[in-house]
Amino acid sequence: MENSPPPDASSPGTSRPDRRGAFLLLFFCLLAVGAGNTMLTSAVLPPLTRELKLPDWTAGAIFSLSAAIWVITAPYWGAKSNSWGRRKVAAIGMFGFAASMFFFALSAMAALLGWITGWVLIFILLITARTLFGVFGSATNPAAQAYVADRTSRDERMDEIATLTSGFTLGQMAGPAAAAALITGGAMLSPAVGLLAPVVIITIIATVIGFLVLTKLPETRTPQADGGITRSGTKGLWRQPAIFPYLLYAVGLSLAIGVLSQTFPYAIMDRMHVEGAASAQYTGPAMTMGAMATLISQLVLIPRMKLPIRSLMVYGALMMAMSSLFMVWAQDFALFAFAQIMFGFGQGFGRPGFSAGASLAATHEQQGDVAGLITAANGMGFVVSPFFGLWMYENVSSSAPFIFCAFLVVALAIYAFVAAKRGEAGKTKAVTDAVAKDNTPE
Repeated sequence: MENSPPPDASSPGTSRPDRRGAFLLLFFCLLAVGAGNTMLTSAVLPPLTRELKLPDWTAGAIFSLSAAIWVITAPYWGAKSNSWGRRKVAAIGMFGFAASMFFFALSAMAALLGWITGWVLIFILLITARTLFGVFGSATNPAAQAYVADRTSRDERMDEIATLTSGFTLGQMAGPAAAAALITGGAMLSPAVGLLAPVVIITIIATVIGFLVLTKLPETRTPQADGGITRSGTKGLWRQPAIFPYLLYAVGLSLAIGVLSQTFPYAIMDRMHVEGAASAQYTGPAMTMGAMATLISQLVLIPRMKLPIRSLMVYGALMMAMSSLFMVWAQDFALFAFAQIMFGFGQGFGRPGFSAGASLAATHEQQGDVAGLITAANGMGFVVSPFFGLWMYENVSSSAPFIFCAFLVVALAIYAFVAAKRGEAGKTKAVTDAVAKDNTPE
């Protein structure tokens, strides 16, 4: 067994007084992953594809394939965190993310300098680099959420998952702002350096955090050999009535988030008549305001308001609807910024709602598995979002993606109001039955 701090002797699922430093490290893991993703999709890929004369749809396709692989592998890594340990799986995710960003920067730099030519070859290299993230980078999120579930009681889990989730969503929102500053600074050296500076910096940060996780994060349970943890109750977990509504809501919300986040920079460029690196000066500040809204909702409002899970999901969807409608009307920076603020609040309420709901509906032995399912559901919408986002933007109208999202999230709000209530009603029975089954003598 690897050299590591001794595992906690506490009972599973109970509060630990020494957990804060570990949770903070995982918060920064998810912050780095979220920031790196939106640096690519919102601040780097749109101007990069136009600089390299790639069709606009390739930006969405690069992200879509990565998301498809993420959906497939996230449940695998969630289950592996049960047998290998949360720490090892989280570290694998960070190193995989760093490798993906490194090879993406290398390929893009070679294309910008003219060392490789032909948009098909460039596209293949960029999409291959992102595939590494889909395969290995998907390990961090489920391992981190399962780690939190190991160290929290049921009463405090929603607040702690909201805090952890805020790392990923805050990174998603703040990434473009940081990218804008790095692009502007790097452009003083050369345009190529400017566009890829955010990718290089996040590669270094992810590598450092990966080493910290591998060497400093204490385990809360002793890693078991494969098969050492009872698997009863985990087969077909996604179909359980107490869990399925949260996963379905997560898929719908991730589709809306994918469409809005991928089309936002193109709407800025086209409606405000800015191109290339200059567009980051608008996308960055607007998304920073959204990041502040996410931070306020998940670190201030949720812990203080003590809203039920269903309310978080309903309010989150309705605020996403407001964001979508303002994106239909936006022609100037003020409306774009307001749309991003509502987008941030919508994510800030909706994501912790379905994450905590699914976690609370599962038993302790299922936490790694349900965390993998939540992570997969979070990425599932991004698999098809380019069709509903960039394809509709280019081929239907510039307002079509936002109108689609408005209808989608209103439907999600109605579904959450009805289905989450039904899921809560069956939750206690599902958990009780699972625990009883686990405690039955062989």
